[in-house]
Amino acid sequence: MNRAADRLELVTDPVRRTGRTLLSAGVEQSYVDVEDPRHLHFEYVRRIAAAAELAAPAGTPLDVLHLGGGALTLPRWLAATRPGSAQRVVERDAAVVELVARELPPLPPEVRVEVADAREAITATPTASYDLVIADIYRAARMPRHVRTVEFAAQVARTLRPDGLYLVNVTDLPPLVGTRVQVATLRATFGDVCVLGDRRMLRGRRYGNLVLAATPRPGGLPVGRLAVAALRDPVPGGLLHASALDMFVAGARPVSDDEDAR
Repeated sequence: MNRAADRLELVTDPVRRTGRTLLSAGVEQSYVDVEDPRHLHFEYVRRIAAAAELAAPAGTPLDVLHLGGGALTLPRWLAATRPGSAQRVVERDAAVVELVARELPPLPPEVRVEVADAREAITATPTASYDLVIADIYRAARMPRHVRTVEFAAQVARTLRPDGLYLVNVTDLPPLVGTRVQVATLRATFGDVCVLGDRRMLRGRRYGNLVLAATPRPGGLPVGRLAVAALRDPVPGGLLHASALDMFVAGARPVSDDEDAR
C-alpha cells in the first residue's frame, strides 16, 4: 500500500486561523471556515455557489444532491444561506467522511451524508427529486469515466425537476479537451448548457477549474445573471453560451458508456 498516496489530513490555514484545508496526499481538496460557513475560499466553489444562488429566490429552501462531498463546504454554505434545505451528500471515500465528521463542526440535521458511488446513487434516485445537483467527483485528479458519459448525464437530468440546475466542477489543462468533451456530452442530454470560469481558463491559457451549468429546459439558464455573478467574483470570470459555446465545443463529441470504456 502506498500510504503517502492515501494520506488524508485537515490543516489550519496560517493566514485565516479559522480556516481548515482538507489535503489528500498533500493536494488541496476542500476548504472550510469552522466559524463562518459562508466564507468560500476556492474560486470554483464561489462560482458554483453564485450559480446555485440563482436556482431560486434568495433564502428559499432547496432539495439538493451533492455528488462528492469532501469537507462539505457547499452543504455547510447552503445550510447557512438557505436554512431548511434538504441536502443529500454522496461521498465514495469512507475515510474522508470519517475524518470530516470527527474534526469539523457538526452538520445540521437537514444534511445527510452517505458513503456510496455517485453513479449507483443517482441511478437509484427517484425521478424529479431535486432542484439542484452539484457534482465534484474526482479520483486521483481525474473525473472517473463512469460519471462523465451521456448515460450518467441522462440519469442526473432525470432526477432534476423541470427547472432544476446541474453544476459540475471540471479540472482541466490546455487545450481543455476534457472540458470540451464534457460540454458536448451535457449538450446531448440537457436543454441548456454554459461554461463559467476565469477568462484565462476559458481561453485555454492555464490549468485550473471550470464550472459547467446545465438545465433540462431549453433556454432555461439565467445567462445574463450568471455572467454578472461571474464578473463580480474576486477573480472576475466569463461565460460561454450559445454561439460562443458552439465555437468552444467545435469538433468535440459526446461520450457514451461503451465508447468511454474502450
